[in-house]
Amino acid sequence: MKIKKTASDILDKAILMRKSFNSAIIVAGGSGLRAGEGIPKQHRRIAGKHVIARTVDAFEKCAFINEIIIVCRTGEEKLYEKYAAKYGWMKVTSIVPGGDDRFASVIEGFKAVSDKSGYVYIHDGARCLVTPDIIQAVGHQACISGAAVAACRPVDSCKTERDGGLKNLDREKTWLVQTPQVFKTELYRAAAYTAMKDRIAVTDDASVAEHAGFKVVPVNCGRENIKITSPLDFVLAEAIIAEREKSNV
Repeated sequence: MKIKKTASDILDKAILMRKSFNSAIIVAGGSGLRAGEGIPKQHRRIAGKHVIARTVDAFEKCAFINEIIIVCRTGEEKLYEKYAAKYGWMKVTSIVPGGDDRFASVIEGFKAVSDKSGYVYIHDGARCLVTPDIIQAVGHQACISGAAVAACRPVDSCKTERDGGLKNLDREKTWLVQTPQVFKTELYRAAAYTAMKDRIAVTDDASVAEHAGFKVVPVNCGRENIKITSPLDFVLAEAIIAEREKSNV
């Protein structure tokens, strides 16, 4: 998806982002076997290119991203070094093994963030259809509000279980949350410390910030920024990439 921008938006983003040192943590430490074929999804190919390579390449293309930390499965560090050489990644500064769960893996990546970091962009390695426009839009909002997430509105009716039955949720007030999730680095540091101290169960990085009392602002980035999880997602991703390539001709 391309985010619509005015000339003033572009100028604002350039000024806000390039004043800061921006770090990206790409989390690729899961087994990813639900996608089928017995190969972790981040190592499978979509339209001839590894899933993780499509993800990292999107951040490499962002002029305002200064460093990229990849969190991988233990023992895969050398494989990611080969990817870095193969795909010409210049901003990858650290490749670190993950923890026991996603939050623990993010913390391992966060430990490698530069002391100069002003903002941290946390992204799922399997969300490989992210674009520089999406990354920039969420980063821009984080520069304004301190914390922001990529998201989209649901198109189906939304309900929640309550009192043994179902209750409607207001779609106009409901968001499907994606990544990247972007935070002021010190805000996330404080929030993560609080989450670990309180031993809370977290579903994503936004919930870490929310638990500490910080407001997280959603940015509507459309429905193309899917996370590769099931075999069907590979089919959808191939179709989206083909449509994007056709549109760019």
